[in-house]
Amino acid sequence: MVDWNLAVATATRLVKPGPEVSRDEAREAVAELRRHAVASEAHVRSFTRMEPAGGSGDTPVLVVDRPGWIRANVAGFRELLAPLLDKMQARRGGGPGGAVLGVVGGKVTGVEVGMLLSFMASRVLGQYETFAPPSPDLPGTPGEGGGRLLLVAPNIVHVERELDVDPHDFRLWVCLHEETHRTQFSAVPWLRDHIEGEIHSFLGETDIDPSTLLERLREAVQSLAGGGRPWTDEGGEGRSFVELVQTPAQREILGRLTAVMSLLEGHADYVMDGVGPDVVPTVAEIREKFQKRRAAGAGRLDQALRKLLGLDAKLRQYRDGERFVRAVVDEVGMEGFNKVWTSPNTLPTKAEIAKPADWIARVHRKAD
Repeated sequence: MVDWNLAVATATRLVKPGPEVSRDEAREAVAELRRHAVASEAHVRSFTRMEPAGGSGDTPVLVVDRPGWIRANVAGFRELLAPLLDKMQARRGGGPGGAVLGVVGGKVTGVEVGMLLSFMASRVLGQYETFAPPSPDLPGTPGEGGGRLLLVAPNIVHVERELDVDPHDFRLWVCLHEETHRTQFSAVPWLRDHIEGEIHSFLGETDIDPSTLLERLREAVQSLAGGGRPWTDEGGEGRSFVELVQTPAQREILGRLTAVMSLLEGHADYVMDGVGPDVVPTVAEIREKFQKRRAAGAGRLDQALRKLLGLDAKLRQYRDGERFVRAVVDEVGMEGFNKVWTSPNTLPTKAEIAKPADWIARVHRKAD
């Protein structure tokens, strides 16, 4: 269905190398990001009052370039999407999409996936990667799904120059956000398996015609290349891949996933700004400029692709999740907020993300 090796080769060939830096500047940026990643551990754990369970806090920090991010994410996609692609492969011969996919094949699909990854690889600053198995070039934590923290050095340098902010402060600010994600997964042992289970349940409910998925993928690539029709539905609103495959059961699962991702992203934003004033002198300037950049996008094509790939939903998760975390901490303090990590049953629902008081009433009712 997808030639993943070709996807990696295509993406790494097409992606731009990043901003021009001298060899010494590159070495210094990498070294500083590593130092900030280490320093962020103590700042985040002290502020959140979360400690890794057992020895799970020793997940590696990898400062990567854009091709390194591509390889890590293809490995993750390959692992997560295997059940869905196997299901579609079984339908390939007899289903209505079988003839189309038989002609196009995994190599063309691999090229198209690679083109989309090349677009995304120039935009991600950092990521806690939880699902891909460890490999020699991308080590992870054995037995824990290969957990590793990725910091994409050329993208961080590009954005700090674009925003015209202090590079030392900006690099630490980014590390605080990403370290919060590492702390979330290392301090809450059940979190990774819970999210993976929800994703597999979502994919297991998918009953999409292969030719339809291929058509959408090709439209996405055409949009990226500047050709083809705009990615919109009949009402003129953009649609993402996720919206394409929703059944009633999937909408339920997606609601839970949206809530937990909003929690994780909002918590990371809250922590990076909470720690910021003490260790990042220019945090207010960075936050203001970064928020404007995040909301605006780079242009119409960028905005259309963000919608297609579901990245606009991620922007809402930052905003809504941060508002939830702030409201709960203001009401019941950090210890009261941390009850959210007790079990899957104490995670907020999508409705509770919008109404934090409802989560407080449900989770803290017995204690009160």
